[in-house]
Amino acid sequence: FYTSAQATAKFIHSQAPGCSAYVIGGPGLVNALYDVGITMNDVNPDYVVVGETNSYNYNMILKAVSLINNGARLVATNSDLTGPSDFGIIPACRALVAPIELATGKKAYFVGKPNPLMMRTGLRLLDVHSEEAAMIGDRMDTDIVAGMESGLTTALVLSGVSTLDNIKEFSYRPSIILKGVGEIPEA
Repeated sequence: FYTSAQATAKFIHSQAPGCSAYVIGGPGLVNALYDVGITMNDVNPDYVVVGETNSYNYNMILKAVSLINNGARLVATNSDLTGPSDFGIIPACRALVAPIELATGKKAYFVGKPNPLMMRTGLRLLDVHSEEAAMIGDRMDTDIVAGMESGLTTALVLSGVSTLDNIKEFSYRPSIILKGVGEIPEA
């Protein structure tokens, strides 16, 4: 497995080794950044990094806007607008980044899928070719298109955002459609 958080950490480290970041995101993102030597900094960071989190609030937006206006660069883990939850569809990373982009006039660089950088880096790290890997996801507009454009087998799980009905909206199709992740070993 290669996550958007890991890809983001690797990208930032490759751009500015030893840098610092103000992070809006969950423990997985914080740990991935820490693992590559990026220091957490809410005073004068090199980057503002946004991922998905359940603790997003207005003060975080204000802090991010201020830091970016003072020179920090804006990076986000993925471009998913929404995601599934126990409560139905909820805002995801792109929705969390939007107010920061609007207030600063700066566009985030989205590292995760469908960015080909993440796909190529993941394949290299896993030491496999695209024919030996699969992209498994619940979104046609990010997961499946990223896998397809990278030459991977694609598996759409219907336990998230995409449904059998909205698949028809897209010009491309997944290689496999599964009801949920529990069906992956069978596929």
